[in-house]
Amino acid sequence: MRHSLRIASRHVPRLASKQTTRALATAETRLHRPSTDGKPPTAVVLLNMGGPSTLSEVNSFLTNLFSDKDLIPLPFQSLLAPWIARRRTPKIEQQYADIGGGSPILRYTQEQGRLMCQLLDELSPETAPHKPYVAFRYANPLTSQTLAELKADGVKRAIAFTQYPQYSCSTTGSSLNELYRKANRGEAGKIKWSVIDRWAMHDGLVDAFTNLIYKALLKFPVERRSKAVLLFSAHSLPMSVVNRGDPYVMEVATTVGSVMKRLASVDGFQNPYRLVWQSQVGPSAWMGQQTIEALKGLARLGPIEEKRAEKSAKNKLSELVSVGYTDVVLVPIAFTSDHIETLYELDLEYVKEGKELGLNVQRAESLNVSPTFIRAMADLVHEHLKSTEAEGGQPVSTQMMLRCPGCTNETCGEQKRWFAGWGS
Repeated sequence: MRHSLRIASRHVPRLASKQTTRALATAETRLHRPSTDGKPPTAVVLLNMGGPSTLSEVNSFLTNLFSDKDLIPLPFQSLLAPWIARRRTPKIEQQYADIGGGSPILRYTQEQGRLMCQLLDELSPETAPHKPYVAFRYANPLTSQTLAELKADGVKRAIAFTQYPQYSCSTTGSSLNELYRKANRGEAGKIKWSVIDRWAMHDGLVDAFTNLIYKALLKFPVERRSKAVLLFSAHSLPMSVVNRGDPYVMEVATTVGSVMKRLASVDGFQNPYRLVWQSQVGPSAWMGQQTIEALKGLARLGPIEEKRAEKSAKNKLSELVSVGYTDVVLVPIAFTSDHIETLYELDLEYVKEGKELGLNVQRAESLNVSPTFIRAMADLVHEHLKSTEAEGGQPVSTQMMLRCPGCTNETCGEQKRWFAGWGS
């Protein structure tokens, strides 16, 4: 029945086609090797913030993070950043110790890139071989290291591919500014650059999120699945950044809307949902509601209870339902792989506290190396290559060229003009 709100296992959408699965399996069996004719690879540079792979890297990671004026503008930044990093290092080291001794983000990003480029060699032989490179903003491999690798490999064509699907000046913008500063000094040699700067509503991304949400919903009894609250949790942003016109909040909301529309397309199924925000730092105002406060609020509202009351208009009895919710799915909607915000903040803090509050909390898995997600990455880069190499193709999106109306960072304007000129 179209409007039934019941989900059973048979209703889980198989959003990755059989052709996609076969292509991925075929690609994975082949050795990814450079062309024998000496053709330099088409570089796909995966941009992300990174994370310390070992506990010994935590302090340098935090120092780099607090030194980034695009992310956290501070007075006397060169002095304050190392001081703040030293104070926070013991606490953050313990958090990384609790998730296994380091962040898995490098391992996942490398594997995502490897599988993506294997598929790209199948999808776009004319631009093969494709080679993935990782450029982290605050941890190894840093942008300078990656650009040196591109230069050593003789790369002539590169795509800067953000791993933040939703654009923010504090994340993608910061990574692009850093890449521009280094590459403009010749650290990568002469390269033709283009940019994938956002992909919040890409069909493959939406499919991948939808599959993982269904997998989480199946952990609840069938009669309760349609009532489970979906809390889409994204990294928060200071209101000072939001108020200057940063598009991040809008773009995260478009991803959530696209996922909910896709969910509703399966047997008319819909869940109650909210977009919430995590990982706030410091006393200043940040985008809310906080994820943990949403969990506390759901627990406070209590379970579903039925009441009977007199309907004054027709003097008939009718059922009025005071709705509360006890089942919750946490969905990390702005992250492409597991890292400290999912493995520690969501799994060890929020899920645990939610259960202590009496809620049944499940966390949707992160995208990581989901075949649907890997195919989405490959399709996106393939589409980008076709559009940029076509006659009249442009290296950047229209949205990328629009600076935040309140922007006062001149590097942003320089960076956008540089990429719009193919990196020259």
